[in-house]
Amino acid sequence: MEIRRATEDDRDWIRRQLTESWGSHMIVLRGQLLDATSCPALVAGDREGLLHYRALSDDDCEIVTLEAFRIGRGIGTELIEAITALARSEGHARLVVVTTNDNLDALRFYQSRGFRLHALRPGAVDAARTVKPEIAPTGNYGLPIRDEIELVRDLR
Repeated sequence: MEIRRATEDDRDWIRRQLTESWGSHMIVLRGQLLDATSCPALVAGDREGLLHYRALSDDDCEIVTLEAFRIGRGIGTELIEAITALARSEGHARLVVVTTNDNLDALRFYQSRGFRLHALRPGAVDAARTVKPEIAPTGNYGLPIRDEIELVRDLR
């Protein structure tokens, strides 16, 4: 599957996808409101997947959003491998991603692709609701959404 950098032609599609998947193109990450469209993005295939990323530091590249629009076809894995190669080529030592405590599918997905649990931020999502009140109180599997979990993949 071809993975490419997003272009200006993708802008409207990306904004629609973020709004559909995340409720908005604005997300809260690490306690800060972030316009995901301000981050560079990778597009999989014929717009079958989307990944936003940013450099956190010289060492760390962070996945900001990851969506595969057809589950079980390897799209998410292809995007992970593409961002891994890109992050390595830019000299990053680690790939970082943050998810929430209710997102058990993401926790399984990332760990099975070489990510390790790195940090737990109890109450981080509760605090994020002060910045973005529309964050739902309940998420996947009926679990309350309260905490952020950070996972890291060593790129060395």
